[in-house]
Amino acid sequence: MAPGGKFRIMTYNVHGCIGRDGQASPYRIAEVIASFSPDIAALQELDVNRIRTGVVDQPRVIAGDLNMYFHFNPSFGLEEEQYGNAMLSRYPVKLIKAGALPSLPNRSGLETRSVLWVSVEINGMEVQIMNTHLGLNRTERLAQMEAITGPEWIKAPGFRPPFILCGDLNCGPGSRVYKTLTALLRDVQCPLHGRPRKTWPSMLPLTRLDHIFASGDLNVLDCQVPHGKLLRYASDHLPLIAELGITSKGWA
Repeated sequence: MAPGGKFRIMTYNVHGCIGRDGQASPYRIAEVIASFSPDIAALQELDVNRIRTGVVDQPRVIAGDLNMYFHFNPSFGLEEEQYGNAMLSRYPVKLIKAGALPSLPNRSGLETRSVLWVSVEINGMEVQIMNTHLGLNRTERLAQMEAITGPEWIKAPGFRPPFILCGDLNCGPGSRVYKTLTALLRDVQCPLHGRPRKTWPSMLPLTRLDHIFASGDLNVLDCQVPHGKLLRYASDHLPLIAELGITSKGWA
């Protein structure tokens, strides 16, 4: 935990912990996360008990290696095998809601997408966080964002700031999905000086697919998309990390 009530959050698509060398290693992903000491890590594309990655409970292994609390939400599963997103935190994580996002009717082969909504208490302040991974189809993404910004999620009775929405949105700053979110929340890469950093693909980043959006009562203190050999090979995405602090309630 940074001094003065600040906290650090990371969003990271870990690609089933399968690196660019073809090796599946949740410990390598844990090493990446540990090197930046986030207080909260929102992870996408995690496997649980899947044959393709060695029948390992990846979120449990990563959280255990980092000594962090976690909550995993499967986007889909078949028998014992599951695949989805997780929240890791140095502070206890309270589940508010988890559920599926809409897909396109009469379109087979589209991956099921979901949202994980939790709260974390930091220095006596509750921060709500949603972690998601949107679809590859543009029309599907728009329907999913309409759901997220509707009465089931952001406009739900239990929703309140300070609030963060993060994840792999599979779209860049020029998209309608991005513009829908920036009408409600702040892109953490924008308030700081310098050009926003791209996150995908990890070897030679060409676009920003991974985002962190924060409510207005969260002050953006720092933001980075780190590079390096380990990061280039651990996943096909680079992590996005932001340091935030609450402004309106006066964290000292």
